[in-house]
Amino acid sequence: MSLQGKVIITCAVTGAIHTPSMSPYLPVSAAEIAEAAIGAAEAGAAIVHLHARNESDGAPDQSVEAFRPILGVIRQATDAVLNITTGGAPTMAIAERIRPAQHYRPELASLNMGTMNFGLFPMLDRYAPQLRHQWERDYLGNKDIIFRNTFGDVEHVMSTLGAGGTRFEFECYDISHLYNLKHFFDRGLVRGPLFIQTVFGLMGGIGAHPDDVLHMKRTADRLFGDDYRWSVLGAGRNQLPIAAMSAAMGGHVRVGLEDNLWAGKGRLAESNAAQVRAARQIIEGLGLTVATPDEAREMLALKGGDRVDF
Repeated sequence: MSLQGKVIITCAVTGAIHTPSMSPYLPVSAAEIAEAAIGAAEAGAAIVHLHARNESDGAPDQSVEAFRPILGVIRQATDAVLNITTGGAPTMAIAERIRPAQHYRPELASLNMGTMNFGLFPMLDRYAPQLRHQWERDYLGNKDIIFRNTFGDVEHVMSTLGAGGTRFEFECYDISHLYNLKHFFDRGLVRGPLFIQTVFGLMGGIGAHPDDVLHMKRTADRLFGDDYRWSVLGAGRNQLPIAAMSAAMGGHVRVGLEDNLWAGKGRLAESNAAQVRAARQIIEGLGLTVATPDEAREMLALKGGDRVDF
């Protein structure tokens, strides 16, 4: 099978950054999250990146039980690769964040590659009048969030999940995160092809200027050569411009309401599937082809959907 010109679309359908009062289209319940994931897969996403939420107030929920109905429904409806977060929410400890992936042993799990300041507070003033839950105000207004991903934390995730054959979406928010990954790669704790998700435009990480994108790509090329697959995540309005850069440069893309609530200036995105379709239009406009789930599995050397525990 020739995989040249195949672009993997990942869709992150709900995440833990945006809160439910920000958009009526943000999936919150297990049924809504599963429906959003299935719709994204039908639109062309080969990988669906999953968080769970408390159904009563929409707060992030990393319990094993919260993921069970989501995974079961999606698995029956699509063969997309299901990627379970170990990021959870930046306010959670690593022991809580890792539980769902440890229990369900997915093909793919996210892994954040460095400790960082995590600044959500600029969103508080913008959304304050419409916030319905006190936890949203407390969460968005917190200027002291440190998203902890120490070398010990990262090694724990690698060894715990790697033992079950799970591979990783390495989320790199800055240049130092690429060097952190190189440390573990050189020690043999992870092997190629690495799936590196470079993240742009979140406060506390690297910016979203085209020069920032090129700097991350050049650094990854120098550190990992042919042993990695490059994907991008642009926050907010940066989502599609950075996706277009990646696709044009031979990379892959991530979209979804976790990263961006908008479909244009002043216009909320009404579904994750709509964002996947927008990315697909760019990819196909460049003369490229959207990868199927099985093509993504081959490119990323995944263990297969028949070897998970859900």
